[in-house]
Amino acid sequence: MPNQRYAAIDQGTTGTRVIVFSEDGTHHSPAAIAHKQITPDSGWVEHDPMEILGNIRLCLSDCNVVDAIGLAHQGESIVAWDAQSGLPLYNAIVWQDQRTESVIRQLKEDGAEAMVREKTGLPLDTYFSASKMGWIMRNVPDAKKLARNGRLRLGTMDAFFLFHLCGTHATDYNSASRTSLFNIRTLQWDDALCRLFGVPIEALPAVKDNIGYFGDVTLAGKTVPLTACIVDQFAGTYGHGCRSPGQMKITFGTGAFLQSITGNAVPDAANSGLLPTLCWKLPGEEPVYGLDGGVYNAASAINWARKIGLFTDIEDFSDFPNQPAIARGLAFVPALSGLGCPYWDRSAAGLWAGLSLETERKDMLQSILEGIAVRSAEVINAMDKVQPIGDSITVDGGLSSNRYFKQFLSDLIQKHIVSPVNREMTAQGVALLAQKGLGNHDAFKINGNHEVITPQRNDLQPFYTRYLDIISRSRNLRA
Repeated sequence: MPNQRYAAIDQGTTGTRVIVFSEDGTHHSPAAIAHKQITPDSGWVEHDPMEILGNIRLCLSDCNVVDAIGLAHQGESIVAWDAQSGLPLYNAIVWQDQRTESVIRQLKEDGAEAMVREKTGLPLDTYFSASKMGWIMRNVPDAKKLARNGRLRLGTMDAFFLFHLCGTHATDYNSASRTSLFNIRTLQWDDALCRLFGVPIEALPAVKDNIGYFGDVTLAGKTVPLTACIVDQFAGTYGHGCRSPGQMKITFGTGAFLQSITGNAVPDAANSGLLPTLCWKLPGEEPVYGLDGGVYNAASAINWARKIGLFTDIEDFSDFPNQPAIARGLAFVPALSGLGCPYWDRSAAGLWAGLSLETERKDMLQSILEGIAVRSAEVINAMDKVQPIGDSITVDGGLSSNRYFKQFLSDLIQKHIVSPVNREMTAQGVALLAQKGLGNHDAFKINGNHEVITPQRNDLQPFYTRYLDIISRSRNLRA
């Protein structure tokens, strides 16, 4: 068989990239394009879906000949569009958007959260898609009219891309499970949930396995099948090789996104604050479930520090004292967008504790890294109690290249932190799935080189306990 090639679309929050993987183990990225971040009001975050669609097409046009295409996308962000014209009715509303905070608060007061959690595994939070779709139905004039005429299409952004690239109104099990409208037990869109959020169920896409034939994309005058679709974080989980219960990965991107595998049954997360989640479903197989936990601010906290002038060069996040900042009494809580898992509390705000006249800029930078690590450790420790985690955790994303950060995290949780040399884990995951979706089950060669950080000290528990108290003080600070 010739050396087949797979184009992995990595459509993220800040930009779109395509990485082409060959079965001989080589890969390259022929194109990457950033897109505009639109913030029309406080807490509102939008993208132009037509701009991103154009960027996907431009990136694909640089791929030359490929045998299949896979799509990884930003997850909970949504689009509404007209089935006849294909045009969006409004900008894409991004997962970070908080405009529906009052709606979520009212639903919680009405006692709706127990039903939502039972059916979807998800808490009531603006992070997920349903309240965004409900906002479209209430605030975009043409939405109800198009719904009455059968022309309204609603979905996460993958559905919009698939509509235009492949001519189909479809999504996948994993993407659907992130909306708060999909029942992860019955594996169907849920009428009661759609009524709760005011979303017309008939406007939602068909739900398909994560691999298989989604349709053909015209590329360089030829048709190429799109054979995989999945949320980017779960593409990364697959790319890291997490397949068995207890395996776990963390992506340190805009936020920190943690997923662990639990097996073929919906896990009981009890009152842990973790999210039982459907990771993927392959044809003829039971779904693979796991636990999911998000920390809202990771790289976004670093970018904020740059914006306010704490540093100009990323090299400033190195050469710290051996003694942690928390050991000197300084702690930073990265709740700049609230606290994600296990609190799910948007009332929390970023906080520095322990500032003094002796505090210097370098101390503050060190404490930012430690704060992100502590918030991640909270989620890891909660996961370990529900489903024991192995003695190593794989990581990727920008912060995975910072040795101090990885060592501090390793010492906090007393586990090995593994960083693959290949940084393209999201793309690798979706390329592996695209290959499998094409019917080729012999995985292509993968560069298995990695760096391993091992715990060097075991005396951080008192500092961790102190941090938990400081985190509790960040709550209810946001007006």
